[in-house]
Amino acid sequence: MEKNINIPKHIGIIMDGNGRWAKSKNRPRVFGHKAGAAALRKIVEHCRRIGVEYLTVYAFSTENWKRSQEEVNALMTLFKTYINSERKMLLDNNVRFMVSGRKEGVSESLLKAIEKLQEETSKDYKMTLNIAFNYGGRAEIIDAIKKIKDSQEEVTEENFSKYLYNDLPDPELIIRTSGEFRISNFLLWQIAYSEFYITDTYWPDFDEKELEKAIYSYNKRERRFGGRLDAE
Repeated sequence: MEKNINIPKHIGIIMDGNGRWAKSKNRPRVFGHKAGAAALRKIVEHCRRIGVEYLTVYAFSTENWKRSQEEVNALMTLFKTYINSERKMLLDNNVRFMVSGRKEGVSESLLKAIEKLQEETSKDYKMTLNIAFNYGGRAEIIDAIKKIKDSQEEVTEENFSKYLYNDLPDPELIIRTSGEFRISNFLLWQIAYSEFYITDTYWPDFDEKELEKAIYSYNKRERRFGGRLDAE
C-alpha cells in the first residue's frame, strides 16, 4: 500500500457469504466455510504485513446454534482444524490468537485447543487475531455487567471495556462482506464510532486487494466522534 495511507489500528470483519458462495458453485455449505477459512489466512497475513495491530473476525454467533446440527458440527470441527493448521503461521508471524465469546455449549476438547493456542501465542506478538466465536454483542454486554456487579465497582464508560471478553481498542473500521447492511449483534459496545465498509464480495473471494479497497475508502472518511468540523 502507499506510504501515506492511514492503516486502521483495529479492523473488525463480519465474514458473510460462505453459504451463498458455495451455493453459486453447486457445493454444500461446509465447502464455503472451508474456503472462508482459507480466505482468513490470507487476510491475517496481509494485515500483519501492512501494520494492522488488531483484527477481530466474526466466526460463529450465539444465534448460529439455530442452524442445522450438521452445519453446527461442521463449523465446530472446522474451527478446531483451523486452530491446529494455523498454529505455525500465527507463531511465525508473531500473531497473538484470542477468542471472544461464551464457553457454554463448546466442547471441552475445543476449549482446550483454544486455551493452548492462546497461551502459545501470548508472548512476542506484533498483531492480535481475535476470533468472535460463540459470540453475541448483547451477550457480551450482559456478561460484562455481571462482572461489574460482582466487583462492586462504579460503572463508567471508561472502565466498562475492561469487563468485556477481551479488553481491546475499539475498531476504527468494520467490514461486512456479501452486501448485507446489518450489524448482526457484532461488537455492539465497541463500534459506537467505527466506520463501515460494505462489499458485495462473498467472504471466500475477499482477498488482499479487497481489503485494501476498504482501507482506501476508510481514508476518505472524516471521523468526527459526535463532534462537528469547523465551518469553512
